[in-house]
Formats: sequence, structure tokens, C-alpha cells
Amino acid sequence: MIAKPLRSTQRLFQIIQILRRTSRPVTAKALAEELEVSTRTIYRDIVHLMGQHVPISGEAGIGYILDAGYDMPPLAFSPNELEAIVLGAQWVAAHGDTPLSRAALDALAKIALTVPETLQALITTPSTAAKLPLSVSDDGVDLTILRTAIRSGKKLQIEYRDQHGALTKRTVWPIILGYSDSTRMLIAWCERRQDFRHFRTDRIIAADILSDRVGERRPRLLRQWEDQRASDLAKISSHADP
Repeated sequence: MIAKPLRSTQRLFQIIQILRRTSRPVTAKALAEELEVSTRTIYRDIVHLMGQHVPISGEAGIGYILDAGYDMPPLAFSPNELEAIVLGAQWVAAHGDTPLSRAALDALAKIALTVPETLQALITTPSTAAKLPLSVSDDGVDLTILRTAIRSGKKLQIEYRDQHGALTKRTVWPIILGYSDSTRMLIAWCERRQDFRHFRTDRIIAADILSDRVGERRPRLLRQWEDQRASDLAKISSHADP
């Protein structure tokens, strides 16, 4: 079944939403493919948005960027958007630590108050379900401490017990807290190792936020970690090939 093209007003809002996803230029071709319209339609829509003082910069052939400071009025959720939110909240409620699990349920309750009655069932009796974990490792510390350090850009001092039982004290630059079905992992730059390290939260015995700020902006650290991880995975894949 071929999807119906978006009406003009819906398409204009969707163009803004797509541009808000990224800080990199988005080409008219990419916009046209996602919205299933012609590039000529996208060019016309962009001109219209600019004429309505939406702060879009760029040009044909290069791509378009939306000013990061642009504040668009809140939009009504589509059924697909609501189902995506509910599914994500379900997963966090099942796999997150206690404060985050409660926050996920609280967020759903708030969203339920804002959607029309015709969409309430998507929240109260959703058509999606996240897999429940069979078992989850107990965290050694309150993960709120780790998240606070990440948000504030502060260094952490942790006591960590490795898989062999050896206990070490380290100063790390926390980057991101990863969640899987059964474990949680702090990804950080370790000053002792001068490299990125993954610390299982069930092996972190203690954690204190230091007054010192990390030595690099978090987005840059995150990109460096992602690049290193991609490189490591590529090496593993090449060695596995016959």
C-alpha cells in the first residue's frame, strides 16, 4: 500500500522536525525521500518557511540547517510518535534503575494528560511491548550520581572492582551511561589508562563527583569514543573473516 503524501501544512511542520534532529545540513534530496515528495516541492516549502521567518540557512545542493535557538510551538503527537514514546518508556521502566524507571512512568502520565481522548488508548492499552529482563545486575552505587556528573561535566572518582576481584581507585571523565537487558555500563575516559574504558555499574563500589570539570567537551568525547569503537569493531570483523 502506497503511503499518502503529507498535506502541505503537515509537511512544513515535518520539515522543521527533520531539521531539528541534527546540527548537520540536510539536503533537499534527503528531505524529499523521507517525505515522499519531489525535490522541487521541498525547495518551494523551504522558501515558504523562510518567508515565514523560520530561521533556516543553506541552499540547494548543499543542504539546510535550522537555527538551534528556534522555538517551535508544541505539536500534537501522531499515533506513530506516541507508540514510539510508549515503547521507549516501557523499556526504560523495565530496564532502568529505580529513579529512571519511575521517571519514565511519570513522563507517560504527563503525556497522557496532553493527548486527545481518541489517542488515549495508545497509552493505556498500547499495541507495543518491551521485552522484560530475566535478571538485572544490582548497581554498586546510586546511578543518579553518575548521571549528575555526566550532565554537569564534572570528573568522577570511582572505586572499581574488576572481573578478577582487584580493587582500584580511578578518576574518570564520564561520557554516557549505557543500558542493556541485564547490565548497565559507564563509558568514560580513564585518566589512569589514558583511554576510554567501560565500567560495569555493578562493579563500581563507590563514586564521588569532583569539583574539577572534565578536560574536553562531552560531544567531542562522545564522537571520539564512537570513532574508536567503530574502529575496534572493524578490526574484530576483519579478523573474523575467513
